[in-house]
Amino acid sequence: MVRQQLIVALPGAFGPQRQTENKTVALEETRFHQIADETIETLSDVIDDVLGDDLEVDLQSGILTIELDSGEQFIINKHGPNRQVWLSSPVSGASHYDFDEDNETWTSTRGSTTLNDQLSADLAVKTGNKLDLG
Repeated sequence: MVRQQLIVALPGAFGPQRQTENKTVALEETRFHQIADETIETLSDVIDDVLGDDLEVDLQSGILTIELDSGEQFIINKHGPNRQVWLSSPVSGASHYDFDEDNETWTSTRGSTTLNDQLSADLAVKTGNKLDLG
């Protein structure tokens, strides 16, 4: 925000630098969407392959819905403005995950739990099957 204020205060002074910064932001956003989409698609594929006979797995428009026979649902989706992946679980409730580039995993904003570990544990509670989600 400070840079935006400087750009407004000094029009043209940061023109080329601002353009470069915008490209960097666009790359970060593009990278977020790529990683989040790949993660959600992989989760969908693995869960459907292993548990598809026991529950409904549906991936539409980047939103993964896993519905149990009881009607309870897990929902995993990306949240672009925060560059996070969100999980809604009937077991653990709502949680948000930031991408940890060093470990190449989605880590909870409230602790060190990963998306894959939380989802695997929650699915095990509801289905009795512990999945290795990587």
